[in-house]
Amino acid sequence: MTSVAVDHVIGTIMSAFQEEATLLVGIKDELDEISKELVSMRSFLRDAERNKVMSKGEETWVAEVRDTAHQIEDLIDEYMYYMYRKQYSTVAHRIFLTPKSFLEKRRIASKLRQINKNIIGMDERRKRFGNDHVEVSNDHCDLTLYPRDSAVFMKEDDVVGFVDESRLLKTWLIDGEKHLTLISVVGMGGSGKTTLVAKTCNNETAKSYFDCYAWVTVSQTYARDDLLRKLIKEFHESRKARVPNDLGTKDFKDLVEYLIGYLKHKKYLVILDDVWDVSLWENIKASLPNNEFGSRIIFTTRNEDVGSFSSNVRNHMLTIKPLKNEEAWDLFCMKAFLSNPDKSCPEELKPLALELVRKCDGLPLAIVALGGVMSSKKSTSEWSSVWDNLNWQLNNNPRLEIVKSILLLSFNYLPSPLKYCFLYCCLFPEDYKIKRERLIRLWIAEGFIQNIDRTTPSEVAESYFMELTLRSMLQVESRNARGRPKACKMHDFLREIGISMLEREKFGVVYDEKVKINKCQLHQARRLSIQTTNEDLQLFDNMTRLRSLLVFVDSSVSFSNKWLPNLKLMRSLDLENVAINSLPEVLGTLFNLRYLNLRGTQVEKLPKSIGKLRNLESLDISNTNIKELPSEVAELQNLYHLIMWRKGIANNWGDFLLYNGVQVPFKSSKLKKLQVLYYIEAKGDIIRRLGSMIQLRRMGISNLREADEQDLCSSIHNLKLLRTLRLFMNNESEFLRMDALETPPLQLEKLTLGGKLERVPHWICSLQNLTELWLHWSRLKEDQLPHVAALPNLIHLCLVNSFTGEYLHFCSGFAKLKLFWLINFPQLTEIIIEKGVMPDIQFLWIDSCFALNSVPQGVEFLTNLQTLGLTKFSSSLIDVDSIDRSKLQHIPNVKII
Repeated sequence: MTSVAVDHVIGTIMSAFQEEATLLVGIKDELDEISKELVSMRSFLRDAERNKVMSKGEETWVAEVRDTAHQIEDLIDEYMYYMYRKQYSTVAHRIFLTPKSFLEKRRIASKLRQINKNIIGMDERRKRFGNDHVEVSNDHCDLTLYPRDSAVFMKEDDVVGFVDESRLLKTWLIDGEKHLTLISVVGMGGSGKTTLVAKTCNNETAKSYFDCYAWVTVSQTYARDDLLRKLIKEFHESRKARVPNDLGTKDFKDLVEYLIGYLKHKKYLVILDDVWDVSLWENIKASLPNNEFGSRIIFTTRNEDVGSFSSNVRNHMLTIKPLKNEEAWDLFCMKAFLSNPDKSCPEELKPLALELVRKCDGLPLAIVALGGVMSSKKSTSEWSSVWDNLNWQLNNNPRLEIVKSILLLSFNYLPSPLKYCFLYCCLFPEDYKIKRERLIRLWIAEGFIQNIDRTTPSEVAESYFMELTLRSMLQVESRNARGRPKACKMHDFLREIGISMLEREKFGVVYDEKVKINKCQLHQARRLSIQTTNEDLQLFDNMTRLRSLLVFVDSSVSFSNKWLPNLKLMRSLDLENVAINSLPEVLGTLFNLRYLNLRGTQVEKLPKSIGKLRNLESLDISNTNIKELPSEVAELQNLYHLIMWRKGIANNWGDFLLYNGVQVPFKSSKLKKLQVLYYIEAKGDIIRRLGSMIQLRRMGISNLREADEQDLCSSIHNLKLLRTLRLFMNNESEFLRMDALETPPLQLEKLTLGGKLERVPHWICSLQNLTELWLHWSRLKEDQLPHVAALPNLIHLCLVNSFTGEYLHFCSGFAKLKLFWLINFPQLTEIIIEKGVMPDIQFLWIDSCFALNSVPQGVEFLTNLQTLGLTKFSSSLIDVDSIDRSKLQHIPNVKII
């Protein structure tokens, strides 16, 4: 982890050189020297960290380097604080500040010079005491591979769960398809991938289907030639044939030729267990011929990217899901109560046992290991002690070391920038649903995102998020219509391990009911997550190193005018849903603040001092009581993300008024970097001025009027980069007129039109990239379906009171539609769906259509439909006894409410 801290501070220095060169004049030379020294030390650090058992001297040296990296980062941020403060002060105030700034500059430069000397001295001490070379130990390998090896010999009766998965895997193995097929079994560490494959394939019935068979564990590092030798050995042993004596002398070309010749006329099965490298298949595919005999290759992997990379070979992917609650309980009881009759749990232990099983969150490895620990505990007090100190147990109990080791493999294999991003996720509460956009904005504010040419920080952060989900480090909780993750959560055990790491590495502190306040630890904390109301915020004073403050309590919180100014290095302040109604004026002293989240609070106005936050990049005041921005917001020249909608009076989607915008009493065009803006209230000449904000990518406008048509269409025409557009009228009687828009933004992906329409805008059919369309309260007399049916990429369609007719006839199109909402159609009596329409539809929900007299005709043609919902309907719609159930049998989830 220390190498990550060094990487981060080197990146901070490089970024400062690129973006703030003019402000760094006084300390540039010192930073340049420090950067060179740190770069030279980085390789040794990485070797030291790969060595799982370090000497005391190495541990001390590594900790010293980490603390030094933190000191450098603090000094850079402190320096920038004084420079920003001076740069953006008034002339009179600047005269007063200049002597102080000069002294601070000299003090910081002097400290940096001293740190550079210390770094050189540290490096010399390392060499002097014989730590110049680190021998990387592999002592941990036997421990981490143990459950994988034992899974191969596990009896089928000992395996719990995986019934459906095993059946599907077996089907793919023997489906009769003659082409070579690559099957990927994907899941997080300890999820049971190896156990599933062993259960399905490692029996005589499965083996007899193939002429020869090979099982090879690949792991994180592998030698290509050795892998091929192992395959040859396994193939021969599976046929009880003599293994060639000269394997050790064959080079890659010879090994490939041997395998091709050996497998040329055979139906073979290869299982490559624990694959990490995406390029593995490219490295070995030449040796595994596609001989049209029905051969199969199975990968087990933690990385979905590995599983999806098949290089034009027929392939299947099986994603391992957590065990169901009943299965998890059975497995735990099998291990924890082995000596009890029927392996049953005593009643007095059941509440604690259920909590422990819940903590495992369906992860078989954790359930088995924890069950083994609890098998020796007999009394309620012993069980309570484990539950109360589970984090300690996970990090100190030898019987749980296997869980920690296997889960840590995934962390250790992460690219350096992703390690800090992962640890940051541990600051969120247990089982918390973390929204993707919130998380990536926090990462950006912290400076975790690498600078990549021609790529925005948001795009890079998105790729980091996707990488963590693909590597099974974050569990996807919800996806949008395109399958893109919207929110995630962390597995409890992975989070517990992460919390121990972030506290040990002085990355951050999680303060909840489980820990007591450690003043020394808090004062050194760089990130603080408050998850309990036991203490007042005023107790967290003197936290001068703090970078992020995240508060997850819904009780009243107050900020002291004395406390906030001490947080001069803070970059992120996240108070989402915290019960506060005001912010003090001293907020403006946080010159380094990049991210401010007030979503869901009761704040009624922003302090005027907010204009001093010149580094602020993201401001979220959505669902607050703020009706108007102060004019000082116009000074936030680095702001790129501004979300500020207020809820309307609507109770649900079927009502007209959903969102109110916020008034902007200044020229919004002053915000030159703003890319996300919604919802802004249409007032004055604001609509016309939006046309000059050509950098906008997402925009929402509320309280529109008919008279805004020309200005609105003219402005939208100029916004060529726009990807998301949300428009809502002031009232339900005026028309939303859009015909004056000749050419819409061609990159538009999401469109919402909220208000009465005379006709479907003529330009909608030209939106070839549109994936989401929402027509809200349009009350069209013409059928809107022919205008949108041919949109080639439309995935999500929501129609709310958009049509006043009695019939909806889906006669063609909607080739990629997956989600379809039909809400509040008061006159609609019949829906007809022709065969072949909406072939990919997975979700169909019909709500508040009181005149509808039957389920959609043709619903039986929607063979991919997973969910059908019928809610708030007339009693005449459905007579339970008269429903033709045969038309709905193919739908797994039918909800009639």
